[in-house]
Amino acid sequence: MELLKNRIKDDMKNAMRAKNKDRLLVVRTILAAIKQIEVDERIELDNERIIAVLDKMLKQRRESVKQFKEGGRDDLIAIEEAEILIIQDFLPQALTNDEIDSLVKVAIESTAATSMKDMGKVMGQLKPQMQGRADMSMVSQKIKAALNA
Repeated sequence: MELLKNRIKDDMKNAMRAKNKDRLLVVRTILAAIKQIEVDERIELDNERIIAVLDKMLKQRRESVKQFKEGGRDDLIAIEEAEILIIQDFLPQALTNDEIDSLVKVAIESTAATSMKDMGKVMGQLKPQMQGRADMSMVSQKIKAALNA
């Protein structure tokens, strides 16, 4: 059950040994976010919940990149993109566009979704399958496009 958390801790130790300060900072941030939830809720996070934490961190950094691009802050974009790559190291293999399209199509058919009113049903079915493996905002856009077609 603690496989992912142990992998993150091992990566922190390896980053310390290698004196890789940038990676060490990101890994410590990940562990701090996990520990914060564990302390607040008095629980031990399982792999699924850790993936949700990592996914949230990824989403925050993607949003930061978007805002930095609008503000013309190329120096900060590079930092955020480097952090995104490190966080992605701990997530399951990302889905390809074709795999996402296929899963969206299957979910729409299985929920019998016909309009935007059914979007919640489709997202509800897809989120557990795609958590940490796809950008859910992109998935949302694909669902909207498919339902509006």
